[in-house]
Amino acid sequence: MAILDQFKLDGTVAVVTGAGKGIGRAIALGLAEAGADVAVAARSADDLEKVAAEIRALGRRAIAVPTDVTSRIALENLASRAVEELGRLSIWVSNAGGLPDGTPRYLTRTPEESWDAQIELNLKSVWMGAVAAAKHMADDGGAIINISSRAAMGGQVKNGPYGASKAAVNSLTASLSLELAPKIRVNAVAPGPIPTENFDESMGIDSDEKRESLLKQFQIPLARFGREEDIAAAVVYMASPASSWVTGQCLYVTGGK
Repeated sequence: MAILDQFKLDGTVAVVTGAGKGIGRAIALGLAEAGADVAVAARSADDLEKVAAEIRALGRRAIAVPTDVTSRIALENLASRAVEELGRLSIWVSNAGGLPDGTPRYLTRTPEESWDAQIELNLKSVWMGAVAAAKHMADDGGAIINISSRAAMGGQVKNGPYGASKAAVNSLTASLSLELAPKIRVNAVAPGPIPTENFDESMGIDSDEKRESLLKQFQIPLARFGREEDIAAAVVYMASPASSWVTGQCLYVTGGK
């Protein structure tokens, strides 16, 4: 098979959570451009319908499934609908996550309920999603990609609960890769700082000047913030035959930071 052909996803069906905007939207569109039909999931039905329309404009099939990723029943419904309406389930991307209330916190100042909400959103949802997806991939195989974070690497001066949850996602990914091999590959992609709407809100960025100042503070070797498409490209690789001998890995897409 030619090298470029190994990145094609023709005939596959993908599920992407948190796909209504930002990185999730870019991932869904990237998978569709590579040839996949896509079930997009998030809380907002309006956002999902817009993304589904963009996917259809690329000539691929799409369904929008409003989903609360902290609900096992909702995730199982999402997986079932992908199979029932699109014919199979080949790729599962657990992208939904973040800071439940948009507030970075010190570990020692985190209320128990905020800790639980962080773990439920960023870790438990990834575990439940993988379990739901694996049931439908057991016979034909597939690829599960979990979106981690640069914050999983090392300590965090502030935002410790988020970093801990994402480090746990990396451990979960490695363990799932052993349990589900050889038919199902499980990998993670860890973005560095990407100025999405959620990123700007949590970092208090409301102007180009603040964004440039923050970029200098990060000291990113490649001298720019990431783009949503940078993460989409990494996910397409992890979902495609090009990575058929890769499992249990976390690909850091961080500009060298």
